[in-house]
Amino acid sequence: MSSDFRFRSTRLLVGEYLGLLAVLALLVAFFGTQTQYFFTVPTLTAIINQIPALTVVAVGMTFVLITGGIDLAVGAVLAFSASVLGVLIVQHDVSIWLAVPAAVLAGACCGLISGAVSVCAGIPSFIVSLGVLQITRGLCYVLTDSTSIYVDQSTGIQFIGGRIAGAGVSPAFLFAFGLVLVSQFVLHRTLFGRYCMAIGFNETVVRLSGVHTSRTRIGAFVVCGALAGAAGVVETSRLSTVDPNAAIGFELSAIAATVIGGTSLMGGRGSMINTFLGVLIIAVLQTGLIQMGVSEGAKYITTGCVIVVAVLLDASRGKISRLMRHFFGDCFPR
Repeated sequence: MSSDFRFRSTRLLVGEYLGLLAVLALLVAFFGTQTQYFFTVPTLTAIINQIPALTVVAVGMTFVLITGGIDLAVGAVLAFSASVLGVLIVQHDVSIWLAVPAAVLAGACCGLISGAVSVCAGIPSFIVSLGVLQITRGLCYVLTDSTSIYVDQSTGIQFIGGRIAGAGVSPAFLFAFGLVLVSQFVLHRTLFGRYCMAIGFNETVVRLSGVHTSRTRIGAFVVCGALAGAAGVVETSRLSTVDPNAAIGFELSAIAATVIGGTSLMGGRGSMINTFLGVLIIAVLQTGLIQMGVSEGAKYITTGCVIVVAVLLDASRGKISRLMRHFFGDCFPR
């Protein structure tokens, strides 16, 4: 049973990878024929160097969604962590070696609050994270006095979001890509990752088997918050500015990337590599629409439509699988 299940699961994952790669290739080909600047090195490097923050947040969101929860506060937590970083460096002259861990820790504490209140009080994470969103956004304005903070290059923080000489990519992108690979290993090869998947699939069965499900669910929120904090550091290094209004609506892009990548909103299924491909699809789509001169409103409408289609496909995945097996038999994985 186990070997057959692993074979089918592997085949299904490969099919999802190939499907997402095909969608990505079609988008690249379409925009490449519609705009004369899309197939240029500056455009491609710009896409690569603009996705690290979204990638980091989307990885954290994947952990939470897989357990059956959702964190709507990640955008505000990103801005809050960036505010903590900026205030410590600029106003208190703290070294980046201390300020960066403090910013990540601030994000982790926000995730801990969301997870603990939701799990221990039995309140839907949607409501709790919405409250945390408002609190952390308000803290951004309090910490920064509702003004932007410029972080000078002498602090060294810009290195993270800068470009590696001769490579064209930033250290932030290498960090984000490495995080995807490490998180993929954690999700599929460690007890924490497997518990997250199992809890999202059937929490009652996991609890009855002796697993402390509350700790795992809270842990997923802590990881998500810490990664949102890390994304705040990445954005600060890229923009050299801390803006209390930053990352408004960022959670929608993170959810879109994870859902496009095949992570189920009901929990129990997901892949970090697929999430990364979802981030690339979102980035290519937005960049291509900008180069085509599409209005800001149309960009939001298009992104929203993509999310709706991805959710509909997720909801009808079982029906599609049964239909494909009807025509192709056991060649199509369950």
